[in-house]
Amino acid sequence: MKRIRNDVGRQVIITPNFLKHPEGSVLIETGDTRVICTASVEYKVNDWMRGKGKGWVTAEYAMLPRANATRNRREGQFGRWPSSRSQEIQRLIGRCLRASVWPARLGEITITVDCDVIQADGGTRTASVTGGWVALALALEKLQDEGKIKKRPLKRQISAVSVGMKDGECLLDLNYDEDSSADVDLNIAGDEKGGIVEIQGTAEGRLYSFEELNTMTQMGLKGVSALAENQRATLASVGISLDSLLQRPEDL
Repeated sequence: MKRIRNDVGRQVIITPNFLKHPEGSVLIETGDTRVICTASVEYKVNDWMRGKGKGWVTAEYAMLPRANATRNRREGQFGRWPSSRSQEIQRLIGRCLRASVWPARLGEITITVDCDVIQADGGTRTASVTGGWVALALALEKLQDEGKIKKRPLKRQISAVSVGMKDGECLLDLNYDEDSSADVDLNIAGDEKGGIVEIQGTAEGRLYSFEELNTMTQMGLKGVSALAENQRATLASVGISLDSLLQRPEDL
């Protein structure tokens, strides 16, 4: 599909409550990339956190064997669990999602956000962050409704998008063909107000300048803002007002 504008990302569709059993779940579609994100709650924490009254949010990431054009060996077989790439991506997702919550308001629970790529066409890690946050929000709403969380647990929204430089042009939300031939590949995660959680930027074919980095960052933050609106609309579609989850001044 030919790109119409460099500063407009692919169509993003987030389907909430995609699976029956998890406390929170979504299917996120970013162009031809599709990721199932689930948030599962366990009423315990690791030994090193016990007795502190705080909760933990973590993530796992995996790609189905035929999510790509050619089959990858299934992770979990022959000592391949998890791959180094999956470890790096799930750590990114976990860091981003933890930036959105107040651990002390969770109590001693663990929320694991699983991100399973069922079809890949670039931007799987950023789609996982964006969809993973909605799955997390759905789980937290459920916990609040059940009275298991007393205070509003969310600090902010978090979403992520890729940006790149290709043939001297800055592009938002690269698909696989664009990403594989880009001169610079950058991923940016941030909140709905323009704050940045993480930036990953790598020169592939050449070095890039501070000015180009600034251009990519500005374009990425606009993309993050658009994704935040999508997240809010997705929650509203199932009757959840984000204001019921995000902190208010009297909560501080």
